[in-house]
Amino acid sequence: MINAFFIIIFATALTAVGLGTRYTLHMFQQGSYQYRSYWRYMKTHPLMTLLPLTGLIPLMAWVFVGKTLAAVTVILILEWLCLLLLILLYRPRAAKKKLVFTARVKRLTVTTAVLYGLTISAVLLTAGVSWRTLLVLAMPGAMLSPYMVLLANLVNMPVEKGINRHYIRDARRMLKACPDLKIIGITGSYGKTSVKYYLESLLGAQYDVLKTPESFNTPMGVVKTIRGSLRATHEIFLCEMGARHVGDIKEICDIVDPQIGVITSLGYQHLETFKTLDNIVGTKRELFDALPQGAPRFVNGDNEFVRQYKVDQGAVTYGLEEGNAYRACDLEYSEKGTAFWVQAPDGGRERFTTRLLGEHNVTNITGAIAVSHELGIPLDKLKLPVHRLEGAPHRLQPIARGNTIIIDDAYNSNPGGAHMALKTLERFSGLRVLVTPGMVELGEQEDRYNYELGREATQCCDYIVLVGRKQTESILKGVKDTDFDGSRLYVAENLQDAMTYVNALHTDQKKIVLLENDLPDSYL
Repeated sequence: MINAFFIIIFATALTAVGLGTRYTLHMFQQGSYQYRSYWRYMKTHPLMTLLPLTGLIPLMAWVFVGKTLAAVTVILILEWLCLLLLILLYRPRAAKKKLVFTARVKRLTVTTAVLYGLTISAVLLTAGVSWRTLLVLAMPGAMLSPYMVLLANLVNMPVEKGINRHYIRDARRMLKACPDLKIIGITGSYGKTSVKYYLESLLGAQYDVLKTPESFNTPMGVVKTIRGSLRATHEIFLCEMGARHVGDIKEICDIVDPQIGVITSLGYQHLETFKTLDNIVGTKRELFDALPQGAPRFVNGDNEFVRQYKVDQGAVTYGLEEGNAYRACDLEYSEKGTAFWVQAPDGGRERFTTRLLGEHNVTNITGAIAVSHELGIPLDKLKLPVHRLEGAPHRLQPIARGNTIIIDDAYNSNPGGAHMALKTLERFSGLRVLVTPGMVELGEQEDRYNYELGREATQCCDYIVLVGRKQTESILKGVKDTDFDGSRLYVAENLQDAMTYVNALHTDQKKIVLLENDLPDSYL
């Protein structure tokens, strides 16, 4: 009987190891394989990281009191229950962003298996092969599966760096084979993806344009785009450049050598990794620093930090305020979208219409108009492309569903973007509902900005739905420190719970639902 139970426990341990490895790979991938991101996850999810250590209890009991058959039987049952608890913790769940079995994940999986194999072999050679030895290994093996993945990543690091160097050299070779290709670097704390999408549509009226897809704005995302999509016929490459650390923009610039630069905004985003606004500004300026002498550079002249840090010096400015080289003015809003005029520095003036929402979209469109006009496209030739513009996915993207309009602003939020999204929601007539898990990666300022988000939301929302109890504590406090009706405030366990609540709200008006931010599973 004991031997049969040994087999059951060992099989349960193997299941726990497999599920633990898969779960860690999923969270590690969502953190871009960065140790810092995973340490943050471990810190904010103590249940996932500390509870497995309870498996030490039956192991210690075996060492100190496991002398009789009755004691061993009780200890084995405890060990089995601990393993079942691990399986429950690491069980597959419905995820917003599923684990993708990329080549890197496959390499990590193989290396993790090899590390387990070497460890087990070493112990068995030392202690001898027995069920007792295997069971002593089973519990630590299941408990340590997250750490084995992290160790495997460390072992693989030289290989990953070598593979990346090969891909980067290949991408640079392909770019050099296209000497007439104009490379436009686009960065900013927010707005860069929208401007990239708008530029593709506007420049596409005259040029063959390639852009980095979606949010492929890391060095290897850019390299993947070049190696997989660049053709000899392309005339313009729109390269979005993201950053979480000082030097990230320079790293991308060293790969692509941009000839034109656009900075869409400066603000408090990824403050957790940048630490200071000075570091954020300095990193974004790396794009302008990489441009050739006298190369065209464009910047959002409305942005307070652009002016404060004098990033606009020598650049073509655009925005809604007076003094910008390209200025949008006389904005008109309707259910069909937005109409506005754009004044160019050469005296040209045209009226544009767009189906997109919000002042910040007008600002971003004006930036795209500025770049396109400076590259030789007349303003009147840009009117039709602007009218046809579709919003960038998950960036104030309106989606009509019967009597409900979903304003999908689910991409990673920041204080400035959240403020503009709420201003957009405020312009709508109907039952206005905010659904949000709040903002992340704002370091020591995170609680402050989420608190302010809660207070501001009470001024323009009829209902506020918060997603995730722990993550939204600061927003909840901000809401409760006002006179907002508590019966119109709901804290949901997850997005599905939140949308079930929203769909159940009864109204004779249109229902306007703003989805502000959509955190990955590692944050909730």
